[in-house]
Amino acid sequence: MTKAGFKTAQPGTGARIQVALTSFVVLFTIVGLALYGLPLYYDFFVRDFAWSRTQVTSGNALSKLVVGPLFGFVAGWFVDRFGPRRLMLAGILMAGFALIGLGRMTVLWMFYLFYLLNALGYVCGGPLPNQVLLSRWFDRARGRAMGFAYLGIGVGGALVPLVSASLVAAFGWRVALQVLGLLIIVLALPFAYAVRESPSVDDHDGARRLQPSVLGVRRLQPSVLGARRLQPSDSIGAILRTPAFYLLALGSMCSIAAVGGANQHLKLYLSLDRGYSQGEAARIISLVLALSIAGRLLMGWLADRMPKKHVMLIIYLLVAVSIPLLFLASSATAMYAFAVVFGLGLGGEYLIVPLIAAELFGVGVLGRLLGVVLTADGVAEAVSPMLVGYLRDVSGSYRIGFFWLIAVALTGAAAVAALPRQRDQFLAVKEPS
Repeated sequence: MTKAGFKTAQPGTGARIQVALTSFVVLFTIVGLALYGLPLYYDFFVRDFAWSRTQVTSGNALSKLVVGPLFGFVAGWFVDRFGPRRLMLAGILMAGFALIGLGRMTVLWMFYLFYLLNALGYVCGGPLPNQVLLSRWFDRARGRAMGFAYLGIGVGGALVPLVSASLVAAFGWRVALQVLGLLIIVLALPFAYAVRESPSVDDHDGARRLQPSVLGVRRLQPSVLGARRLQPSDSIGAILRTPAFYLLALGSMCSIAAVGGANQHLKLYLSLDRGYSQGEAARIISLVLALSIAGRLLMGWLADRMPKKHVMLIIYLLVAVSIPLLFLASSATAMYAFAVVFGLGLGGEYLIVPLIAAELFGVGVLGRLLGVVLTADGVAEAVSPMLVGYLRDVSGSYRIGFFWLIAVALTGAAAVAALPRQRDQFLAVKEPS
C-alpha cells in the first residue's frame, strides 16, 4: 500500500518490542554501567595513586573533548547513511574493553588511553544510535518507547553502585572494573547483533535509506504559510540557521554541564569530603539513579500529553533546585532529598532532547542533528566536572563549584523558556523564490 507516493510499513509488535529491549539493554550497559559506574572509582584513584580531583576528572574531559568533536559528526553521518546497528556493535566492544583496561592500569597515561576508548564507545553505542533506532521504529508512541528504553540507564545506574560496592568489598576495585567491562559485552552484544535497522528499507545507490513514511515524517498542511516539509534529504544547514536550534543546544549543554558536574563528583564529595562510608555513599547514589527511572517514565508520559518545551523546562528546573541541597550534606535527610529531586530531573535529561528535536525538525536529519547537539553536550559534560574539580583543588572546598553548577543549570532553563511555542516556526522552510 502507498500513501502520497511513499511506501508504508506496519512493523509487527514483536519487532518493535525487540527494538525497545535492545535499546534498553545497550543503554543499561554503556550509560548505566560505564558512564555512571566509572565515577564510583574516582576516590580509589585519588587514594591509591595520589591523583588530584582535577586529574581524575580530566580523563572524562580530555576524552570527550577529543572524541566528541572528531567523531560526533562522523557518527551522526554514519547512522543516517548506514543505520545505527553496526555503530552500536563497535561501541559496545569499545566500552567493555575500556573498563577492563582501566581495571588493569598502573600509570596516568593508561588512564587517559582507556578513557578515550570509553568515550568512543559512548559516542558509537550510546544515546545517538539508540535515539535514531527508536525514532525509525516508533512514531506516535515515540515518547513512551524512548521512556522505556531509557529506563535501562536508570536501572543500570541504580544497580551499579550496589554491585560495585559488593565487588570492591569482595575482590578490590580492579577486579570490580573488569567484571563490569565483561558484563557490558556479554549483555549488550547479542541484542545489538540481532536487531534490524528499520521497519522497511530500500537499496538506493548502495546505501540503506528509510522511506519518509516509515520514518514517521509528517507533511505540513498546505495552510502553513506556503511552507514545505523538511525532507530527509534536505541539508541540515537550514536547521542550523534557525535561532531555535541554538536555544535548544544551549539549554541542553547547560543542563548536561550541571548534571555531569554533580554526577562526576558526588562519590568524591560524599566519601572523601563528607566522610560517608562506601556503603552509605553507594545507597545515596543508587537512589539517585533509581528515582531517575520514575523520572524517565513520568517525563516520557508527559511528553506525549503536553508541549515538549514545557516538559524540558520542568526537567531543567528540577536539576537547578536540587544542587543547593548538596551544601547540607551533613544531614542524611538532605542528601536523600537531593537524590529524589535530582534523580527525577536526571531521568528526563537524555530523554527530552531527541523528542523535542524530532518534533521540531523531523527524523530525516535526526542523526546529523543529534550528532551536533551531542557533540556540544559532550564538551559541556567534559569541561564542567573538570572545572569543579579544579575549583575544589585550589579552594579546598566544593562551595564555589556547586555555585557554578547552580548558575549553569538556571541558564539552561532560561534558554528553554525562550524557545518559541509555534511548531511551524521550526519546521517551515520557505520555498526559494
